[in-house]
Amino acid sequence: MAEPNPTIELVERVERLLLRYDELRRTNELLSLQVTALTSERDSLKSRLSAARARVDALLERLPEADTKTPS
Repeated sequence: MAEPNPTIELVERVERLLLRYDELRRTNELLSLQVTALTSERDSLKSRLSAARARVDALLERLPEADTKTPS
C-alpha cells in the first residue's frame, strides 16, 4: 500500500480545522446574542422588581400603625 502524501494529509487537516473554526465562530455569535438578550431581560426584571418594591413600600406607608400594646 502506498504511503499517504503528507501534503494531502496536511491540507485535509487544515480544511477540517477551518470547518471547526467556522462552527465555533457561529456558535460564539449565537451565544453572544443570547447573553445580550438575557442581560436585557435581567435588567428589565430588576427594574420591574424595583418598581414593585417601591409600590409595596408606598402601600405600607399608608397603612395605619399597628397597636403593639396587648390588652390587659
